[in-house]
Order: sequence, then structure tokens, then C-alpha cells
Amino acid sequence: MVRVPRLRQPVGAVQAREKGESNRVSTPLELFFDLCFVVAVGQAGRELALAVGAGQVGHGLASYAAVFFAVWWPWMNYSWFATSFDPDDIPFRLATFVQIAGSLIIAAAVPRAFAEHDFHLVVVGYVVLRLAFCSQWLRVYRDNPELRGTAARWGWGVFVIQVFWVLLQLVHDKADYDIGFAVLVAAEITVPYWAGRAGRLPFHPHHIAERYGLFTLIVLGETVSAATVAVQEATVAQEDLKELLALALGGLLIVFSAWWIYFAHEMADLLERQLSPFLWGYGHYVVFAAAASIGAGMEVGAAWTTGEDHISARLAAAAVTVPTAVYYLAVWGLQGRFFKHGRAQALMPMTAVAVLLCTQAGGYAVILAGACCTVALTAGVYVGRRADQTPE
Repeated sequence: MVRVPRLRQPVGAVQAREKGESNRVSTPLELFFDLCFVVAVGQAGRELALAVGAGQVGHGLASYAAVFFAVWWPWMNYSWFATSFDPDDIPFRLATFVQIAGSLIIAAAVPRAFAEHDFHLVVVGYVVLRLAFCSQWLRVYRDNPELRGTAARWGWGVFVIQVFWVLLQLVHDKADYDIGFAVLVAAEITVPYWAGRAGRLPFHPHHIAERYGLFTLIVLGETVSAATVAVQEATVAQEDLKELLALALGGLLIVFSAWWIYFAHEMADLLERQLSPFLWGYGHYVVFAAAASIGAGMEVGAAWTTGEDHISARLAAAAVTVPTAVYYLAVWGLQGRFFKHGRAQALMPMTAVAVLLCTQAGGYAVILAGACCTVALTAGVYVGRRADQTPE
């Protein structure tokens, strides 16, 4: 049987869900939401690869950071809202689909944002999905008298900032536009903290940990897909496949290690007892962005191997080693360090340094970086088992 959601539910339908609700998992709608959002992530990664391959590293990184924020921030806001409420009725589903449409507008606008520094269409998609998100706080305000202060701050805060995003598009000077962009980003990320001062919302730690874990999986999967396509295209123009095989194997080892270290420990209990939800949630911007840019780096490496990109071997290697090192440091800072003791505490930072040093190897840097990640992963598993066997 298929459960059909009601068009309208009685007043009080959008109620906060219980923090300790059992068997709480991601819904099919949330998974569909993630898969649609990763389309924009993939577009941003491909454009970053093109920019780095053309030697426009600074421009590419700045554009990538801006576009990735436009994807990551609405995704995070939606995930935290859904863990607290999620009525799963038709208005909620329609608002979710509008947000998905906004993310696809952003995805379509990514090439123009990179090529021409034109973020107008990106902002259109962003405002569309943010206004749809804002509408859900109106429902919370209506149905939850005890949460009206929080809902009002969330709803009005998001709405007012969207007005300023629209007004920003009237600014034509690039320097002024960039300053305004940065100011509005800062305003966006302060809204949750400001709204939280009026009342804390319940969140389900196991559900949130699963949501972030699933998005990490999807981003890593997009990385593998991008790298596979790049290597496949490179094999057509390259007769000597040794460097390409080294690149592919090294990238696979890096991604496998990235998956392993992220899911090495259960985060829900730590998130509930010890970690700051703000720090953990915001810090995942670095985790997601670094994970996605590993795939972009693999595209750069494949293009350099065939001679398509006329950049130095070290720059091509750095396109993979730098985001890998950043990913290791981010995962260690957000969660890994809480589960390590003694010498094992330094294992992931040392691995990040070793991966960066591999950049000097040029064409074979990625396979060496993959080997470093594999050795570190093996050492971490061994140390963890020894720690478990040590009597208290």
C-alpha cells in the first residue's frame, strides 16, 4: 500500500519531533533531495578542474568556494529543519521540490559563474530555494506557540537576507559585489545562532549523523564518477597508460581511505554529549568541499597526463594532494581526534603532511599519496585494535 499524504492537516500538525525517537532514519524524500543537490556539486567540481587546468587557480578556488556555499548552506539548513520537524505532508513535499528546483538552477548557472564571474543566476536559484525554506518556518510559527520566537527569527532572518541578495544584483562594481557577497554570507551563517538564542530546537543526533554521513557518501561517489570519466577520456588520447593507471589506483586508494576514516566511529553519541552542533555542522563545509575537489583534482591530473592542460606537474599533483590533506585535517578536527589517544592522536595530521610532501613527486604524486593514506589507515586500525585489547 502507498501512503498518500494529506493536502492539509489540522492546526498543530507541524510539531517538533522527539529527540529520542527510536528507529529514526533518513526518509526517501531526504535521499532524493541529496541526490539532486549533488548535481550542483558535480558541476562545481568540473568547473574547478577546468579553471585549475587553465592555470587560473585563485579565480577557480574563489568561484568554487562561493558556489559550494550556495549548495551546502541550503542543504544543511534543510537537514537540520527536517530533523526537528518534517511533517511529510504535501505542503512540505512541495516546498522540498521547490528547493530542489532552486538547486538545479544553481547547477545550470555554475559554468557562467566560473567563466564570467556572473553569479546572478546562482543567486536566483539560491533565493528560490531559500524562500521555499522560509515558508516552512511560517508553518512552525503558526503551529507551535512555544517556538514562535525561534521561528520568527528564522523566518524573518532568512527572508530579509534574501531581499538583500536581490538588491546585491544591482551592484555592478566587482569589488563592491564581492564585499557584499561576503557580508551576506556572514549574515546567513549567523541566523541559526541568533534564532537559537530565542529557544533551542530539538535535534535527533542519530538522524543528523546519518544525514551528514549519507551526503559524504554521495559526494565521494560523485568524486569516483568524475575521476572515472576523466581517466576513461584520457585513455583515448594516451598510448602509455602507466601514469594514468598510477593516477587511477592512487585516486581509488585516497577515496577508499577517505570513506574509511569518516565512518571509523559512530558520531551520534559524541554529537549529543560533547560536540558543538554548530561547530560540527559548519565544519562539514570543509569536509564536503574537500571531498568533492578531490575528484576535480583527478580530472586535472588526467588532463595533464595527456598533455591537454599545460600546467606544471606539481600543480597537477597539488590538485589532488591539497584537498586530500585538507579533508584529513578537517575530519580529524571535527571527529577523529575524539577517538584517538597518545601517539595515535598525531596519525591523521602526519598523514596530511605526508600527502602534501608527495606533491614533489609530480606525475606519480597521486599513487604515492594513496599509498600514504593506505599505510596510515592500516596503522590506525592496528593501533585501534591494540587500544581495545589494552586492559583498563
